[in-house]
Amino acid sequence: MMNRIFLSCLLLSLYSAGSSLSCRWLDHKFRQYNQRSSELLDTMVNNSTNTTEDAELEVAFPHDLYTQASKASAGERLGFIVQTLDQMALLFQEDHNSTSWEENTVDDFVNVVSEQADGLRSCIGRHNHKNKKLRMYFKRLSGHIGRMGHSAEVWVLIRKEMKVHLFRVNQLASSLITKN
Repeated sequence: MMNRIFLSCLLLSLYSAGSSLSCRWLDHKFRQYNQRSSELLDTMVNNSTNTTEDAELEVAFPHDLYTQASKASAGERLGFIVQTLDQMALLFQEDHNSTSWEENTVDDFVNVVSEQADGLRSCIGRHNHKNKKLRMYFKRLSGHIGRMGHSAEVWVLIRKEMKVHLFRVNQLASSLITKN
């Protein structure tokens, strides 16, 4: 009987260790990609001719969703991060011709964010939980961009908002990175 209990505990701990997301991509590449995408957003602001310091988006930042995600399981947190990155990439594929951003910078940003999402997706495996509220938030952002006529001013605000998202997903991911 004790052998069975011991064996069960051993198997459970091995499974838990394997599923606790000792993901090499997360441990070794995430921060590098996150920093690069943040640098690209900074480059966009440096190339911007518009200054809308006091303006704000009509769509509130989803702080509550990040709070919920921080309390979720490791797999759910990674799923939330992947979904956020995917939505960010989609958002920047919209018409931003009114901005003074260099097209290469925007393309590089979308590619780096997409690579980040793909790298993290490899850590998740089959877990593919989608957060409907997060999807709706990005849909509202997209609608706001459209209502504002894809203006340079709204894109400056979107860029600022995405900078905060990058910071928050970095915080979520940092809580999952194994300490070696």
